[in-house]
Amino acid sequence: MASLLVTGGAGFIGANFVHYWLRSHPSERIVVLDSLTYAGNVSSLQSVTNWSDFRFAKGDIRNTELVEHLLRQENIDTIVHFAAESHVDRSILSPDTFIQTNVLGTHSLLAAARKVWLKSNSVPHRFHHVSTDEVYGSLGPDDPPFHEQTPYAPNSPYSASKAASDHLVRAYHHTYGLQATISNCSNNYGPHQFPEKLIPLVIVNILKGIPLPMYGDGKQARDWLHVYDHCRAIDLVLAAGAAGQTYNIGGGAELANIELVSLLCSIGDRILANCPHLDLRFPNSPASQGRPCASLISFVADRSGHDRRYAMNYDKIAASLGYRPSMALNDGLLHTFTWYLENEWWWRAVTDDTDQQWAHAQHGQTDTV
Repeated sequence: MASLLVTGGAGFIGANFVHYWLRSHPSERIVVLDSLTYAGNVSSLQSVTNWSDFRFAKGDIRNTELVEHLLRQENIDTIVHFAAESHVDRSILSPDTFIQTNVLGTHSLLAAARKVWLKSNSVPHRFHHVSTDEVYGSLGPDDPPFHEQTPYAPNSPYSASKAASDHLVRAYHHTYGLQATISNCSNNYGPHQFPEKLIPLVIVNILKGIPLPMYGDGKQARDWLHVYDHCRAIDLVLAAGAAGQTYNIGGGAELANIELVSLLCSIGDRILANCPHLDLRFPNSPASQGRPCASLISFVADRSGHDRRYAMNYDKIAASLGYRPSMALNDGLLHTFTWYLENEWWWRAVTDDTDQQWAHAQHGQTDTV
């Protein structure tokens, strides 16, 4: 029976992983460590806080002594490391925070794991590090998708900080024998995603009647992965992935941003046409005023250093661990739009006016970890 420490477990992907794991492995224990910055919300874990084998610890992953204490006190044998600053636009404006959390924070976890798991009597363990496709840089329109041997070429402070953390994890495996694995995923979407990222931003802006900002020509292409499929893939890596290996996790759904936003608008038109009391709940939504959601699309100046295209080759994890994405993009977007419509309390609680205005003005395209 495993005992997991999930860092960043109150964030988007981390919280979804906690829900997934407790459903799939009900006899196993989870401890969440999260510092509860703007994108970490205990409300995302509301339905699991009474679970007997669940504990929440508020703290910073850079606090090595705290991590060591949790590893020993809770008899942790597995770390799943989601905690990260992940928004590209914020990294351009304030790169120091990304270096602190993504690089120094990851090293703190590695140092604690080495001390507890390796320095006395070595015990069975696994350190799984969740990373991003952005470490590979940008693809041309005809380039093949990223694979595990694609050279790293990060183009933003965010992706550079994640590349550095990947290298640290790899080094701890090869130098000290830490049983570590890495996964690099494509853009995630789904429930509990903070509304600064593209898909929840579009949904919330549609409901509030706020323009949908589209960088440049909108033809930047991304591979979209539903968070449930991502969680399944990590489960496979933890169960049977080889230590020292990296696995790319993709959704098999590459789409230009303008096409994705247009698709979300079309889904919004259908859903909102049958939404009871729409004019009372969301009077500024275009659907309340007889207009299509796509009327909100507004092209804005492109951001500095914007990667043009990401795409993931996930043949390795498919062949070795049996992974295949199960959520078709149309179904996943419909499910996600419906979740935000039905959980207005959640996104109202996590988003104040300042953050929403910032996201409206600075909206980014990345969402991995």
